[in-house]
Amino acid sequence: MLAQVHGEPPNADSFRKLRCGCIRKLSARKTKKTNIFWGIEVPKTLRWHGWELGKETIKHLILKNVHEKTQKLSYRCPSTQSFFTVFPQPITLSPGMSFTLPIIFRPTEKREYEDSICFKKAEGEFFVTLCATLPRPCLSFPAAIQLPACAVHNVTETTFPVRNTGDLVTAFAWETPSPFSMIPDCGTLNLGAEHTVKVVFQPKVAMMYNVAATCWFGGEEKQKRIIQLKALAKYPHLRVSVTGEEYERGQPEKFRDVLCFGSVPLGTTVEKCVEISNISVVDAPCRIERAEDPLLQDHVFSCDVSHGVVPANGKLVLCIRFQPQTVGEHSTEYFTIISAGSLLQTVLKVVGSCKGPSVSLHQYFVDFGWINLGETFVQTLKISNTSDVPAYYQFDIDGRQSVFSLDRPCGVLEGKTTLTLKVTFRPTHPISYHRRVVCLVHHQEPLYVDFFGTCHSDIAKPAILKARHLSWYRTNMVRGLTFYPPDILSVMLKDGKLQMDEKGALMLPPEISQDKPPKEYFEASSMTEYFYDGISSDLALFPPHVTVSPREYDFGCCVPLHEVEPFPFSVTNHTKGKITVAWTPSHGSAFRVSPEIYDIPPLKSSAFRVLFQPTQLNSLYAAELEGFAFYKVLRHYSNIEEDAIICPSWCLTVRLRAHTYEAEQEHFIPQYILDVPKAFPPVAPNTDTYCSMLLLNTGSSLMTFSVNQAACPSVLVKPCSGHIVPGGHQIFFLSTHPLNTVSQQHVLPLQLNSCPGYTKEIALQSCGESLLLLLEGDGKLYFKPVYIGTSSTRMYTIKNCTRLPMVFTWKIHQSDSKILSVSPTAGILQPYEAMAQAWTFSPEKETKCLLRAMVFVRRKSPDPASSKSVCYALRIVGEGVLGTIRAQKEHLDLGNVLVGHPQSCSVVLLNDGFCSLKYILSVEQLITGPCDPEEVCSDPLALELEHSRGTIPLRSKAFVRIRVRAARQLHYTWSVKYTICTPTATDLASKKEEQQPLCCITATGIYPTFCITDACSAGSASGISKLHLWRLFSLDTLNEYLERDPAPSELTYRVPTRHSMRLIPPVHTPLLLDFNFGAAPIGSEPSLVVLLLVNKGVVPVEWAFLFPSDQKMDMEHWAEDADFSLHELHQIRIEDNRLFSVSPKLGKLLPGQEESVQLSHRHDFIGTDHLPALHLLAFFLGHTVLLNFIGVTVEQDQPYIHFASTKHLFTPVAIGTSQPPIQIYELYNGGSMPVMFEVQLDNIVKVQENFQHPVFVCLSPRGEIPPGTTGHIGWIFSPLEARMYLVDVPIHILGGESALITFQGVGYDPNTIGETATTSKVFPGSTKLTVPGQAATLSHNRICLGNIPDCTKVSRLVFLNNISESKAVVFVWQTDICKDKRVLQIAPESGVVEPGESIPCFITLQHLGNASFCSIDLVCEVYIQESLVQYERDLQEWEKEKERQAVEFTITEEDLGTKKKPKSPAGRLSNSAKTENLPESSAVIRKYKTLPPVINHPMPNLPAGHFQRRLLLDKEVSPVWVKPEPPKPILLHLGVTARSYSIEDFFSNFTSEFPKYFLSCPFSDWPLETKFVDGSRDKDRRDMDPKWLSLAAASKQELKIVNDLLTGLIRGLLENTEFHDAVRRCLDEPIPYFSQFRCAESAELQDRRQCSTVPSRVSALPDLYPEKDGERKEMRQETSPNNDLMESWEIFHHEQLREQKEMMRRQPAFGNLMELVLENMLQNILIEASRGEVVLTAQPRVIALPRSPPRRITNPAHPPSRA
Repeated sequence: MLAQVHGEPPNADSFRKLRCGCIRKLSARKTKKTNIFWGIEVPKTLRWHGWELGKETIKHLILKNVHEKTQKLSYRCPSTQSFFTVFPQPITLSPGMSFTLPIIFRPTEKREYEDSICFKKAEGEFFVTLCATLPRPCLSFPAAIQLPACAVHNVTETTFPVRNTGDLVTAFAWETPSPFSMIPDCGTLNLGAEHTVKVVFQPKVAMMYNVAATCWFGGEEKQKRIIQLKALAKYPHLRVSVTGEEYERGQPEKFRDVLCFGSVPLGTTVEKCVEISNISVVDAPCRIERAEDPLLQDHVFSCDVSHGVVPANGKLVLCIRFQPQTVGEHSTEYFTIISAGSLLQTVLKVVGSCKGPSVSLHQYFVDFGWINLGETFVQTLKISNTSDVPAYYQFDIDGRQSVFSLDRPCGVLEGKTTLTLKVTFRPTHPISYHRRVVCLVHHQEPLYVDFFGTCHSDIAKPAILKARHLSWYRTNMVRGLTFYPPDILSVMLKDGKLQMDEKGALMLPPEISQDKPPKEYFEASSMTEYFYDGISSDLALFPPHVTVSPREYDFGCCVPLHEVEPFPFSVTNHTKGKITVAWTPSHGSAFRVSPEIYDIPPLKSSAFRVLFQPTQLNSLYAAELEGFAFYKVLRHYSNIEEDAIICPSWCLTVRLRAHTYEAEQEHFIPQYILDVPKAFPPVAPNTDTYCSMLLLNTGSSLMTFSVNQAACPSVLVKPCSGHIVPGGHQIFFLSTHPLNTVSQQHVLPLQLNSCPGYTKEIALQSCGESLLLLLEGDGKLYFKPVYIGTSSTRMYTIKNCTRLPMVFTWKIHQSDSKILSVSPTAGILQPYEAMAQAWTFSPEKETKCLLRAMVFVRRKSPDPASSKSVCYALRIVGEGVLGTIRAQKEHLDLGNVLVGHPQSCSVVLLNDGFCSLKYILSVEQLITGPCDPEEVCSDPLALELEHSRGTIPLRSKAFVRIRVRAARQLHYTWSVKYTICTPTATDLASKKEEQQPLCCITATGIYPTFCITDACSAGSASGISKLHLWRLFSLDTLNEYLERDPAPSELTYRVPTRHSMRLIPPVHTPLLLDFNFGAAPIGSEPSLVVLLLVNKGVVPVEWAFLFPSDQKMDMEHWAEDADFSLHELHQIRIEDNRLFSVSPKLGKLLPGQEESVQLSHRHDFIGTDHLPALHLLAFFLGHTVLLNFIGVTVEQDQPYIHFASTKHLFTPVAIGTSQPPIQIYELYNGGSMPVMFEVQLDNIVKVQENFQHPVFVCLSPRGEIPPGTTGHIGWIFSPLEARMYLVDVPIHILGGESALITFQGVGYDPNTIGETATTSKVFPGSTKLTVPGQAATLSHNRICLGNIPDCTKVSRLVFLNNISESKAVVFVWQTDICKDKRVLQIAPESGVVEPGESIPCFITLQHLGNASFCSIDLVCEVYIQESLVQYERDLQEWEKEKERQAVEFTITEEDLGTKKKPKSPAGRLSNSAKTENLPESSAVIRKYKTLPPVINHPMPNLPAGHFQRRLLLDKEVSPVWVKPEPPKPILLHLGVTARSYSIEDFFSNFTSEFPKYFLSCPFSDWPLETKFVDGSRDKDRRDMDPKWLSLAAASKQELKIVNDLLTGLIRGLLENTEFHDAVRRCLDEPIPYFSQFRCAESAELQDRRQCSTVPSRVSALPDLYPEKDGERKEMRQETSPNNDLMESWEIFHHEQLREQKEMMRRQPAFGNLMELVLENMLQNILIEASRGEVVLTAQPRVIALPRSPPRRITNPAHPPSRA
């Protein structure tokens, strides 16, 4: 470590920069391990490690010169003996050279050593530390680790390195508090090794974690080091969102997120996505779980994601696939998204349905009519698929062996397509043909179509078969008449045993059918018709007419070919008529029936044989033989008499198979595709279920198949045998009949190509589905306590736990239906679907209820009556209670609210009951204050409720946000009431009578009280008094306007905006005011006016001054008008030169806050400057004022009087006043030279009224006003009538412009108006306002003495405070303002105020004149004492130089000028110019030059404005030594105002105030003449006043005699004791006039009588000798009776002495003396108190004096008096 050195530079880099001129970029290694001192680079420390005792170890200290110059230095050896080096010697290093100094370390004991070696240079010393350390363990790792933010129950981790920086192999172990852990938590680190430690953070609670983990390391002595682990744990927030078409709104409160797949084609897979959004700032792990249902075996929905992490503020896309398996099945499953720790679970409902093909035939029969034998007829048949799912179809007919054939009997019908098939009719026998062909469609029920036609030959012409015959046949078959041949039916019809119905079908007569309605044919389902044919199944819809047995036969192996045995089969006739069977021959077929045509008697059977004649070995043979059976009587149409008896033929088919494979020959390997479901569709127990199966022959050879139904008798397959052509397919239909809900496994063997080795086992499952409904909560539903008359709704879930849809219906007992309801009451539940239902409990009384509801479920079927239902019971528990709502604060006072400005607060509602309450709030408004009640009744409600309705849970609170917006400056009272909301009355009108009071809210609407409380001037306007400045800026009018309520138009827009495109924006404001800065000469310093803005209200106020440029919108240059008017050019000049400025221009005042605003006007251009479009805006107040800034700049030598206005209003004067007051009119000289003025009085004489009474009297019509000051003109306004008087008076300015001023005065009747009319406005007297550079302040800026009588003296105390902390100030009061020194006195008039001190100044006003309005502006000049001292020092030097120059002359030699002329300074140019042409002798003398001549400064030193900067550029600096100018003082204005009255008027108007004043001036000293500003006397007044007219003829001697007589008379009355007794007797009478003349004794007597006194300071004075009676009485007691003469003489002497004292006390001089003594005493006390010498508020101390001895009383009539 480096020790501190003296003279070391603060920064080595900065030193190198200064000395070398550049900075070399050092490597990081050097920067860390080396230091540079004055260009010498040395290592910071030399360290010894691994040393041994008794051995020396040497290390080398390298010093390198990195400076550009050669360096010299020396060194001092280490102080300890363990470190030493070579003997010190000087070291010289050239630039870039190094010096190696060996340091030897020799340890003597095993401990740590530390020393230093000192190097010396001329600049200072620097040290290099030498230390030797013992081997110690040390681990290095960060002091703190900040882990990433983690979700609760999640894991985050980070790593940090742990390095072994010690000298030993170190083992470490971690102690880590939960929820942090270290991996590994222990280990061993070799020397210099580094290991990475992982910090795992797994929080359980959301909070900020800041814990300390401890690492213990070391050997025997364990050391520890702490690392701070910081992490933030937050709760995650996951939201599942289903967007787009996949979204389907779920039910309220349950299963809100539903992913709907819609109808999906069978065999396809559809994938849709769901977004899991994480709206928290931490990564949120989650897992996706499927709702496990033991009854659900096959899942059609799948999701590959079982868990994942949703990034912070990110999304996780969850893909769900839907693969339906059963056509028409509606699938529903539920996935649950669970966050870590199971904090949040969101249920996602996934629904979808499976759709299959929708194939239909355009016609369900094909009528070929009749054709001749040997002909062929072709018809078309259209088949359509309206679904978008491809459909496999197959017509179950062998076209090779049938008279009917289709061009495409099987194929694939794409979605949304129509296929036209060609059906060919090739009859082989002259009979009528009819065959009902089934069209098999995969995944759809089969379709049926009827092919029929008639064949005629030359011999046989059967009846032509029509479509109507088929309809009649089916009706007759239902009625059992088709088993009779047509001939018998014809006979029965003739005999009346049969009749024909309205459709043409046959029916039995009513008498035979026993009035039963005839049966009608109904269309059975195609699947039922297909299986229930009586052949493949034991059941049949109708009994067969003709049967073939067997229907299928397998010839097996037919080798050799010529030894094939025929297949015998029989045909049975079940009818009662003879039939003929005709088999359709097929040429080229290996199968043939013999006989081909054969007649079978009624109810008989005949044998037929099938002959098989194979032609090829190792081949497969298969065919379906077709035959038609018909009544033999139908062979000719002539046998038929009625169409209704025509019976179509019956088609007979026989399926045959055979193969000719030799024994050693392998059968063809079948190539096929088998599409078979895994299970039968779900059905109810004991119900048939069907499914289809598709077998595609993908090979190139014929493929045969057969199903061994005997191996699985529970499953019926049709067809069970047959063949498939190459590229064709076969559609199978399977049927089973589950008897119970137990799952059954069916295995069907399917043999292909007649080879047992090619047998495919088909596994199917079937199960009956029972009605199973799951009720939430084990069939129990609990309601919270409910308020009586209201209702509570809860969601309750029921779930269909079967694979079939079910219909549910709720049944509630009629007695419970009034208080309990459910929605929906009925509906359909899809398989495995859960439905949330809303249960509503509405109690009617205060009681507990136990209710029961039943739900009936059944299967969805067309006939509800036939389906069985299952009943489930739901137990419901509820309770009806009562409750109330109360407010936390019953009375809420919002205090003052800004009118028009909304104010918000919250009302806390409490529910202490046991039930939730729904409420409706209502508000009633009451406005009080000085307003019209009818007008405020129509005001809208000023209180708005954010929520007028709501619900408060039990034992909780609710916050109702209210918003108050007062519209008037009045007091508002709102009564808030509440009503409990019930289902029967949810509106407020119906519950008016049930409203309960809640709380009362009060507020007072106010406007901000924003005003200007003070104004002061500086600069060129410093001579303006505050009162005059107050009038120039019209501040009274502005304050009155600001106190007014804003108009509605002003409250519309509160924020100023740029609203105009014109240079002078048009503004219409209610008020226009002038801000008049006065006048000043050009080039003078700016006129500064500082205004004090005060917010006296309780709400904030924002204000702003806006110049016209602030209101003009910024426009493109091309859009602006380039032509400006003169007015606009004038305004542009003002704004460009910134003649007017405001700082700051805007601000915000908090309640009670003050802020000063400085306004200035620069006098750079001659003339009058106007800036008319300036605003003072109070935003929250709503006021906008248009201010007109006015400033006048005059020439330097121009006389100028600044008239603020052309009108002047005198203070109103009461008519009949004996002595009207003198009033003052002020004139301000804004120029730089004195101004003479004269008032022209011609118009004043014209206003004289009755008896030449002067109404207006000018007391000083002419005078002179110094520059920068204010002159006063005295006026007397004496009205005779109660009206307004006015007169236009010209005022002429000598050498300047004259003005015509209109003087106005108002006379009033005091008996009518009173003294209120005499109240004059006065400006406030704040002392907080200062101007820049002001070093002192006055404690008062204004002294208002109020109403005072003449001849009284009034004093006030003002403190002059030095606000500077380091400079003393000198003050001087300008006493020349008041002409008469006796009127106003200031003590002290000058002095010095130290920094931070205050000096009291006593202002005494003694008015010795007529009644007048006294308004005096006292000016205190304040100087900085330092500037005055410097000025006096400079002035003395200037005067010495002036005296020296007066006696000094210069001798200049001419030859000196011809030589090298010295460069003359600018100050001597004039002298050198004069000496150029002088003779040589003169030049010799002139070589000695003096200083510049001393002259006075021509112009005061003012700050350079625009005007003065031009003067400085035009002329050079004066080469003379100017006289020092005195420092410019700081002017402090003190306004003294008073209204003086004559004694008579004051006593009559202010009787109670009269005893407060002391009449100190005797009558003899009253002045008879008064002087004004011009020095003229009151001659004019004496000439016009009637009282003075009577005294005009008297001389001064006569007036003196009268005065003396009156004085002696009054004095005699005061000394007359009889007069005193008379006065005492009259004191009881209420005559106040004589109380002026009472004495002290009379006052004491009056006190004893009435306990009240009227003090008089005219004649009644305090007793200065209270001990005189006591002394006299003591003397009487001490005298003895023998000395009566001496005692009488003493009594006489005391009486005479008392009378002398009484006479002395009555003298005015004695009273004046007492007044002066008391005044001086009080002034001394106040001065001492201001200096801290006396504490006026201290507690008085009582000093106990010794008790005086008792004295004898000689005269008991006079008790002793106490001092």
